[in-house]
Amino acid sequence: MSTAELLKGAAELFPDEVVTQAHVRHLDLPGAGRFALITLDNGLDHTKPTTFGPQSLANLDAAIDQVEAEASEGSIVGVGVTGKPFIFAVGADLKGVELLKRHEDALAIGRGGHDVFKRLAGLAVPTFAYYNGAAMGGGVEIGLHCRYRTVSAALPAFSLPEVFLGLVPGWGGCTLLPNLIGAERAVSVVIENSLNQNRQLKGAQVHELGIADAIFEGADFLEQSLLWTASVLKGELEVVRPAVDRGEAWDQAVAHGRAFADSKVHGAAPAAYRALDIIAAAKDGDLQAGFDAEDRALADLIMGGELRAGIYAFDLVQRRAKRPAGAPDRSLARPVTKVGVVGAGLMASQLALLFLRRLEVPVVLTDIDQERVDKGVGYVHGEIDKLLLKSRIGQDKANRLKALVTGVLDKAEGFADADFVIEAVFEEMSVKQQVFAEVEAVAPAHAILATNTSSLSVSEMASKLKHPERVVGFHFFNPVAILPLLEIVRGERTDDAALATAFGVAKKLKKSAVLVKDAPAFVVNRILTRFMGEIQNVIDEGTPVEVAERAVEPLGLPMSPLVLLELVGPAIGLHVSETLHRAFPARFTVSENLAAVVKAGKRGFYVYDSGAPELDPEVAALLKQGDTVLTEEQTRERVLDAVAQEIGLMLAEGVVAEAQDIDLCLITGAGWPFHLGGITPYLDREGVSERVNGKPFLAPGVASVPA
Repeated sequence: MSTAELLKGAAELFPDEVVTQAHVRHLDLPGAGRFALITLDNGLDHTKPTTFGPQSLANLDAAIDQVEAEASEGSIVGVGVTGKPFIFAVGADLKGVELLKRHEDALAIGRGGHDVFKRLAGLAVPTFAYYNGAAMGGGVEIGLHCRYRTVSAALPAFSLPEVFLGLVPGWGGCTLLPNLIGAERAVSVVIENSLNQNRQLKGAQVHELGIADAIFEGADFLEQSLLWTASVLKGELEVVRPAVDRGEAWDQAVAHGRAFADSKVHGAAPAAYRALDIIAAAKDGDLQAGFDAEDRALADLIMGGELRAGIYAFDLVQRRAKRPAGAPDRSLARPVTKVGVVGAGLMASQLALLFLRRLEVPVVLTDIDQERVDKGVGYVHGEIDKLLLKSRIGQDKANRLKALVTGVLDKAEGFADADFVIEAVFEEMSVKQQVFAEVEAVAPAHAILATNTSSLSVSEMASKLKHPERVVGFHFFNPVAILPLLEIVRGERTDDAALATAFGVAKKLKKSAVLVKDAPAFVVNRILTRFMGEIQNVIDEGTPVEVAERAVEPLGLPMSPLVLLELVGPAIGLHVSETLHRAFPARFTVSENLAAVVKAGKRGFYVYDSGAPELDPEVAALLKQGDTVLTEEQTRERVLDAVAQEIGLMLAEGVVAEAQDIDLCLITGAGWPFHLGGITPYLDREGVSERVNGKPFLAPGVASVPA
């Protein structure tokens, strides 16, 4: 079947494609001759990036027909490819991928992209890619098929994110990139950056890696690229690239990639390993064999659960997070021109820094003594100095930000004109109620009173106030600067204006906000506490610690349960489990062993004297275990059953609107993997949801291959 027929068939499966045009225009390059420039453009602004669906590939194929004929007859000296303003191209249209139901249709997508892009490499004249803006996936790969590449210094995002989503770079990325820049650098781009939360490269890094041959400033990028092109075509400039090491270094790079993938996904997600297999085989430089392997891997992965879960997760983070379910009309939000922070400890100081950087309004901290206040303000100043040192901000901005943050002991002095006051004090109901009573007495009538509580009732916290309607839960996750989730909790009497203001502030803070009912421990802490509690139960009953830890490795979580407990802090873990035990005594236990670890002042279960985590002998001596020993499989089943039950109950209680919000919370607040889709697609795929609740959490075709 011809490429045109392949693409025509694929286009029929995807009638709603946002189609990219490939416009050909001709330029006279000084002293070099007539040059054809192909511009990729979907006709929309930069907020709708250019993608490659089947009809878009067909349009590019037709443009190449034209320039191929011109090159053959000698009427052009070269061909360039660039994008619309701010966007080069961001790869395959994933909405189309989701619709595919058959392996042969998935194979056609891989072959169609390869067949079109390969034609650029086969033209009778030199080809050039001008990475003028964001380039990802297939956008990067079309450039790899060209002989030369330039990149804009202003380019904000460049990546091969496929492994992150559960795919491989399947239109040349796994094969061409290592042959261009060597296996070590290619593994860094394809595997490490992808599995590090889809880390993006900037223009300068693209040039330093050797992916681009030249870099020019954004203002006149295309003009400078064309002048450079003329110099290359005239022979005035020779592009010399370092030789690629095809010896032991190549094998070592692949081995390093496998070890890195193991550390991130523990063998639980196939995409990284498939990509590494192709990179390993690309060592001999046989490009066609590599392209064929990419086609097969793409088709297999498109028809697998990991990719569907990955696309589902990507959609949650990119779309649902930006339009939170249940959020009130944004027109009800009040302006926030000054922020108060009650407390000046580490969490409060992190919050002050975040509000300061994102809102750029006055921020005032209070605490019980001057030493604490000074320490909190000092922390914020120190972090601003670090940003200045790294050239993330200039001196003027640093001075302005420092001037905006102050600390006082008197709440009346600090909060009299504040629009938004957030407390981050000790997690004790009476303490928080007292703080809010003091703030309500001095803050303006319109001010929102927010609590960063992780598990306490927002309604109870507000119950003794004259105006409980302005109290809202505003629960951040630690570290505040890194984890995107913000659980926004509506108390029983929280009004729409307070809630709308909270969502408006969350957006300015660049956080992923999810509306949560005022239920014990809200979403993330409730699920994690049930998850961790079941692990702890199994250990307490007699299963060895290492068996319980290994049991959940197939989930590919960012860290093991007991390492997570160490990060959270055993005392906090114990406190939350006690809170949930009071609310749900039948399902949440309080481990005597964990209580003993906390009482002994231990920071966790492990010591790291050898560099790897090993059970602390002092902790081992504290543990009192029963004689029920479970296998890894039995442990995993019990833990997953508990989590599925808890999520089912949370959805029945209306803690969040839908299962999608549970997944969004776990991905953005606890770092649960994209390849799982959070948790509910995994529970559905493994049959756990059906076994525990009698039905899956998600409809068929949502985060799964359509029937």
